[in-house]
Amino acid sequence: MTFVGVTWNMQRQDNSTFEYKIRLRACALIELKTAPVIMETHGGFGAIFARCYRDYQEGVVFDHDADRVDFLAKQRPTWAVYQADSITALRLGVGSHLTVNFLDCDPYGEVWPTLKAFFYPNQRPRAGRMAVVINDGLGQFTRIGKAWESHSLAAMVKQYGNAAIDKRYLEISKELFQEIITPLSYRITRWTAYRCGHKKEMTHWAAIIERKEHGQ
Repeated sequence: MTFVGVTWNMQRQDNSTFEYKIRLRACALIELKTAPVIMETHGGFGAIFARCYRDYQEGVVFDHDADRVDFLAKQRPTWAVYQADSITALRLGVGSHLTVNFLDCDPYGEVWPTLKAFFYPNQRPRAGRMAVVINDGLGQFTRIGKAWESHSLAAMVKQYGNAAIDKRYLEISKELFQEIITPLSYRITRWTAYRCGHKKEMTHWAAIIERKEHGQ
């Protein structure tokens, strides 16, 4: 399977993780097939927005830094822009005025606490079908045998053993994500994942997820 030009589970070398991010998001937007309502959990300096999202009017973005938030607000005047810790804000339902169907999660480390916060079973409206794109830095720890230090990987370390986590991290990522979305009746219908960057310590993945109809 492909995300229109991106091979699912591809294992290609690249000198620029940023260009991989752009390509993955562009393909996910095509795969979504409906008008995107975007949430960026970590806006940074708006580089992803400038390349991928500038033509879309509805969105939510978080950043904890005041200067970056000021820039983001000027960059995207029709979006909701919040200066906040995204994990705390998401668990509280911030951004619930929109039904987000495109989630972009690019923290400075592991993604799992942020994903758990977004898919926390609160009153946030849920799209029937949505795209999720991820940049995960946890590979910097799994690569040196420190998966056991991550609370998010505790169950996987117990199941597979610490030494096996890094080699199996792509399949483990899919398994962890499905566990997070299952309580909200979502299932993964499309998936692609790959390692990249210095020593392949960064993990990029994207998924299309769909909610099961009640009773199915």
